[in-house]
Amino acid sequence: MERETLDFDVVFVGAGPANLSGALHLARLIKAHNEGVAKGDRAGKPLGDVEIAVIEKGATVGAHILSGAVMDPKGLKELMPDFIEQGAPLESPVNEDYFLYLTKKRAIRSPITPPPLMNHGYYIVSLNRLTAWLGEKCEEAGVNIFPEFPGADVLYDEDDRVIGVRTGDKGIDKEGKPKPNYEPGVDLHAKVTVLGEGPRGSLAKQLIQRLNLNEGREPQVYSIGVKELWELPDDRYPTGRVTHTLGFPSDVHTYGGGWIYGMQNRILNLGYVTGLDYQDPLLDPHAEFQRFKQHPFLAKLLEGGKMIRYGAKTIVAGGYFAMPQLYADGLLLVGDCAGFLNSQRLKGIHSAIKSGMLAAEAIFEALVAEDFSARQLKRYEQLVNDSWIIPELRKVRNFHAAFKHGRWLGLANAGLQFVTGGRSWGFRDRARSEAGHREMKKLSAFGYKADKSGDGIAQRYTDLRFDGKVTFNKLTDVYHAAVGHDEDQPAHLHILDPNICATRCAEEFGNPCQRFCPAAVYEMVDLGPQASGVPALNAPDSEVPQRRLQINFSNCVHCKTCDIMDPYQIINWVTPEGGGGPDYKGM
Repeated sequence: MERETLDFDVVFVGAGPANLSGALHLARLIKAHNEGVAKGDRAGKPLGDVEIAVIEKGATVGAHILSGAVMDPKGLKELMPDFIEQGAPLESPVNEDYFLYLTKKRAIRSPITPPPLMNHGYYIVSLNRLTAWLGEKCEEAGVNIFPEFPGADVLYDEDDRVIGVRTGDKGIDKEGKPKPNYEPGVDLHAKVTVLGEGPRGSLAKQLIQRLNLNEGREPQVYSIGVKELWELPDDRYPTGRVTHTLGFPSDVHTYGGGWIYGMQNRILNLGYVTGLDYQDPLLDPHAEFQRFKQHPFLAKLLEGGKMIRYGAKTIVAGGYFAMPQLYADGLLLVGDCAGFLNSQRLKGIHSAIKSGMLAAEAIFEALVAEDFSARQLKRYEQLVNDSWIIPELRKVRNFHAAFKHGRWLGLANAGLQFVTGGRSWGFRDRARSEAGHREMKKLSAFGYKADKSGDGIAQRYTDLRFDGKVTFNKLTDVYHAAVGHDEDQPAHLHILDPNICATRCAEEFGNPCQRFCPAAVYEMVDLGPQASGVPALNAPDSEVPQRRLQINFSNCVHCKTCDIMDPYQIINWVTPEGGGGPDYKGM
């Protein structure tokens, strides 16, 4: 197959806040350099026309971007000091902070807001809108942005140096055959490739393993945030109020907490975070969120309102010790790909923007030096270490790991961090952690039986009902995520060993993919008694219907939870055809 090859100087993979900030800052640095050299104010030679490209798998810039979000403006101020005057789409300054501890029936307000959750001087934003606005600024600066172009493969030379990326093929049917509109992917060659794919990027996952960039690091761990936007009938929750919650519905062994943010036009932004290192195989993050809304405080707040949007996204939570090496020959990692989120503050936009800017500065120096080796690009790591990113992350370096021992010990350790500068339990510099999927225990550890019902509601969520007013099932929520995939394309969720699903996974864990996926992508379906080639569950074939895993990939909201949380690590998430996925307008 012949593929078109396009040559760029720099290719940014993913149009998130990190990469867009990096592309914009780099374009400005190059322009200032060329003008300075032309005027004689700067030594050296002009760089000329440097071709910068940003590729994005979504249909538009921002379509796949989802966050809470309360933004610390520190990074954006450095990128664009006059961001307010330039029209940055901000919902509201934070006017009030509340912190609630939820029991099953009560909401107890803390008289003191924990310092990490004090948001004075910050802004409530729609990250979807903010990212789209940054994309416009990039285009004004001459950056090439290509939506509907997913990065499908990293390109290497014979010495394993990164030399660019290959975009995904278009026009392939579900049998893997070319359709009349078939277009092969394009090879984008670049002197430097910047991966900013967000949490658990499909290219970053492969590349980090191939180049061993996580040697000596802790495994990255994640949480998942499940979110809805609600339109309220009155001003019962003011614009600019920020509420965070702890407690119900999470059990004491599960990391979790909720948020409620007041946006403009009586829009309520609420969601629930569940740590993807939970133990109970029947836990369902979407069900946890629905139970959160059943709390009397939330139910009263939402009464008479209308749910208008839904989304789900994973969050990097491993912190300082889980960050991979940030550079290689021809490569840099930025934003959530690099693990820069501060999980204690629930903040990552500011550090994503800053990391993109620092990557731009390192690339600019490499362009001047005409050296794109790892030795030169290591300058990026130095810039990150010298910035405010690393001191901030070091202060909370053991925050998430401590919750492995439960809620109360985790909170006690979080308090000690303020005294010890981030040490674990007051004396250890580094708390060891496991990859989240390893924390899941088998059904037998909880006294459960193999979950033939498929949803776990009968055994863990006995009090949960989907009433269509406050609580919704997954398919209803997915409709409100405006998900769109061409169903006549290969599934982008690859099961590496399907036999495990119907046998070991069913018996040991009850097929948890049916629960940890917030979009009802995975479904165990009956094939009828004695279907050939599919073993039964602990009973003769004549007594138990045999089952297989059905993948409803067109529901996928691109959260990557399945790739992270599968206990056997046999689910591999790859990019679908460009443009497919959710459309998170206003989220």
